[in-house]
Amino acid sequence: MKKTALLISFLLSFISCKNEDKKNDKLNVITTTTMITDLVKNIGGDVITVQGLMGSGVDPHLYKASEGDVTKLANADLIFYNGLHLEGKLVEVFEKMGSQNIKTVAVSNVIDKNTLIGSEYFASNYDPHIWFDITYWEQATQFVVDKLSESVPSEENTFQENGTRYFKELSDLKAEINTTINTLPEDKRILVTAHDAFNYFGKSFGFEVVGLQGLSTATEAGVQDVQKLAAFIIEKKVKAIFVESSVPKRTIEALQAAVKSKGHDVSIGGTLYSDALGDAGTIEGTYIGMFKYNVNTIVNALK
Repeated sequence: MKKTALLISFLLSFISCKNEDKKNDKLNVITTTTMITDLVKNIGGDVITVQGLMGSGVDPHLYKASEGDVTKLANADLIFYNGLHLEGKLVEVFEKMGSQNIKTVAVSNVIDKNTLIGSEYFASNYDPHIWFDITYWEQATQFVVDKLSESVPSEENTFQENGTRYFKELSDLKAEINTTINTLPEDKRILVTAHDAFNYFGKSFGFEVVGLQGLSTATEAGVQDVQKLAAFIIEKKVKAIFVESSVPKRTIEALQAAVKSKGHDVSIGGTLYSDALGDAGTIEGTYIGMFKYNVNTIVNALK
């Protein structure tokens, strides 16, 4: 709490001293997670400047802002973040910035809270992993289009055109994913991962999702959790379990060992991208590429 207070104080001092003379006339946009960075870049194109705070493999649940991040935030014209307490360590900073009339936008604000999955792990009381429901991400896309258009009215047509193109890509993504998943028998659609990041995915595509650590990686899986899930895997004859790129793999390896200690076998089906995209410049480094990669990895391992 003390560190958070110092960060806010430091941030506000930066803002008060901020030089209003911009180096260029492009809107300076700061984003938090890699999924949001990818979305905003798709809509903004080269009309705006986008800087993401979090890179590949970064866990937003545990992320702490650096002094460099404070500088970026202080100089931002517009900030997009997920909300729903995904960026737990930054929530108070964003709320304080909002009270100082600095434009911060939580993309989750566009979603009807009555449709979200409840969660006791977050202060928002909702599961924040909304990007795994493509319909929600379509809503977020339109929200970003609208917010960028408000900020740069002269480029509204550009943002709308980019949004229309991206909507088509998201529609094609849903069709492709459904085709791939339909090759997997329904009784094989059990997804076991390090933490419950995939509940919206499961709800959308008919998977039973079980996470070892719960919704937040800030929680730790105990011995009883591991043993209980090992028994579930044996009972359901789950063929493969999955590690996540932003979560240490030791918990899933412990789960695999627990299953083997009971005379059964389960493979590690691969690494899934949950709270962060892959490396920039790779297919998994985009939202659409990440989704395709995840689904192909899951289906191939569980067949």
